[in-house]
Amino acid sequence: MKTDHVDEILKRYFQPDADQSDLARRVLQAARESARDARRLLDTIAINATTRGVSLIRAERLDKPATAAARRLAEQAREELGEYFEGKRAFFSVPVDLSATPDFQKKVLAAASRIPFGEVRPYAWVAQRIGHPRAVRAVGTALGRNPVPFIVPCHRVLQTGGGLGGYLFGTDVKSRLLSLERHTPVFEGCTSTRIVCRVGCVHGRHMRPDRRVVFASVADARSIGYRPCKVCRPQAA
Repeated sequence: MKTDHVDEILKRYFQPDADQSDLARRVLQAARESARDARRLLDTIAINATTRGVSLIRAERLDKPATAAARRLAEQAREELGEYFEGKRAFFSVPVDLSATPDFQKKVLAAASRIPFGEVRPYAWVAQRIGHPRAVRAVGTALGRNPVPFIVPCHRVLQTGGGLGGYLFGTDVKSRLLSLERHTPVFEGCTSTRIVCRVGCVHGRHMRPDRRVVFASVADARSIGYRPCKVCRPQAA
């Protein structure tokens, strides 16, 4: 993937001598480049699933899911990952199957899953949450072996001093995922239905652009009369 397109756009567009008459074309071009980057990353990913959920995501060849139901879940995961990489999704609805994962690792991954979209926590925070405050290194190992990265957001866990730490797909990808989440809205509402959703909800696909409004939190949306979506349940985010 290339450098952070959002930062590039801001630096380039707000220079004093920037040619604002060409702004729309450059925004469109940057959007197209971001979409191409997302597709390239998605093309490197192999996904496997069981009938219960996504079980493995790796940058290598994997066996195809054994059943039609499992294949549908793998395709759902690929679709949602594509939307996530393009900044069009702030949560995943596809289930995961961690039944083959050791108990300690399950606890670590469950803690990582509770880190809100766009936020980060140190390894020590995860260790504290699972009741093993001294197991920071073991936490790092468990996260490094995450069977379903991206969906279970191990990329949101950093070193105590703020360093990125390791990542299965490389620290460059980890850095870009964190940047992507900082620039992706989490909540959006429709001015006609007065419903607030998480970005990526099926309801948002039918929302007219001129009726879309972005919120910083569900509380903000509630304060002006919006109600949470019953499908994506943003109040639980």
